[in-house]
Amino acid sequence: MDILTRLEETVRAVRARTPLVPKVGAVLGSGLGGLVDAVKDPTLLPYKDIPHFPVGRVAGHAGKLALGTLEGIPVALCQGRVHHYEGWTQEDLAYNVRVLWKLGVKTVILTNAAGATNPSFRPGDLMLMTDHLNLLAGSPLRGENVEAMGPRFPDLSRVYDAGLRETTLRIARELKIPVVTGIYAAVLGPQYETPAEVRMLRLLGADAIGMSTVPEAIAAAHVGMRVLGVSCITNLAAGITDQPLNHEEVLETGRRVTESFVALLRRVIPSIA
Repeated sequence: MDILTRLEETVRAVRARTPLVPKVGAVLGSGLGGLVDAVKDPTLLPYKDIPHFPVGRVAGHAGKLALGTLEGIPVALCQGRVHHYEGWTQEDLAYNVRVLWKLGVKTVILTNAAGATNPSFRPGDLMLMTDHLNLLAGSPLRGENVEAMGPRFPDLSRVYDAGLRETTLRIARELKIPVVTGIYAAVLGPQYETPAEVRMLRLLGADAIGMSTVPEAIAAAHVGMRVLGVSCITNLAAGITDQPLNHEEVLETGRRVTESFVALLRRVIPSIA
């Protein structure tokens, strides 16, 4: 079954539950799913009940699609995502964003938890992505191109929309929420990086490292969506600090910044819709 047919079946199943046509979408990473609680009268669809939707198995990813309104704006929020290290293909990793596109989303916010290679960053900072390094050894665009979705060779020189980023920075300053900007490197995982790998990534220009988001951003750019990337800095990467790394720390930091993260996006979404 080709990708467009699968997407159409997925969207029919979603629209059978709600007629809402979202303008803004978001993918909520590890520990950041709390934004769903701010959605008014949400329709919550577990991924496992949506045809063709990949279902992950990682703690901190609830695995639900939420549709409703946020500050009066119709939204669709993916509460959790799948990862390459779970065995999913690059096409699987991008399926959520393509579903948002078929539902009507024009602007998508991609969020994640990330470790900082930039020593000036601190746990709890929110980093707006200016660019990325794709170290996942693949692309969601591999294989036959579907012209209805986008060109064979899409331009990625402006994946992360500068206007969305400036709007978010302005609102963050007004709310006194600590926000930085930087380049995100996506790696395979699931193991955390060695100190030598962190030094290499820093030399390549990475400010933060994670295990997601980039395939979604590529797919979003391919279909012409505007993209805002937001990383929650949960820890300093290996070698920058002597502290051992663990996933519970990632989740705990996500929970700690939930209030400021939600406050920021509740102001940002009406401003970018």
